[in-house]
Amino acid sequence: MGVKERKERQKENLRQEILDAASEMFAVEGYANVSMRKIAERIEYSPTTIYLYFKDKNDLLMQICEETFAMLYAKMQRIEKQSGSALDCLEKGIRAYIEFGLQHPNHYEVTFIAPLWNDMKTDEYKYEGSMGERTFGYLRSVVAAAITEGSLKKGDLEAMSQTLWAGMHGVTSLLIGHTDFPFVSKDKLIRCLTETMIQGMKA
Repeated sequence: MGVKERKERQKENLRQEILDAASEMFAVEGYANVSMRKIAERIEYSPTTIYLYFKDKNDLLMQICEETFAMLYAKMQRIEKQSGSALDCLEKGIRAYIEFGLQHPNHYEVTFIAPLWNDMKTDEYKYEGSMGERTFGYLRSVVAAAITEGSLKKGDLEAMSQTLWAGMHGVTSLLIGHTDFPFVSKDKLIRCLTETMIQGMKA
């Protein structure tokens, strides 16, 4: 590896370290209670270093969200390549979405739990063209394909897609935020949720 490549890798590693530290602090302490200086102290760098990578705290939060959606989007695409039908892809995708949230609880909470967004300038976030829009659009396209292949009944595509996301998000959020509740096994809960939602939409 050359000097240039090594420097680029070091820069990317530091950027990722900042994102990971910030996502944990935003999730645990709340967005409003975390400053760029506190993040810098966590990773033992100067605040100036963080500003080389991110314009401000809002930019940092939005980049966490974009990264989270990008990872989830890539995961969904891999599942599509391994699936035999749109319905199979949808069923596997529901499980993968929930497992993704449980594997990345801080990123998930920062990206999907609404109260954090109340503390930032949301007018700076552009949904159109974002990874968030692309990721939900991917879910919509899989639902549309399942309808076309005859696995799901014809209906309001937007409502069906949003219903599926609401169910997935609800279970993921509960498993992350309510660890003391006596849930049945994770696998059983995910399987029951998937079967219930899919059965309600089958042709």
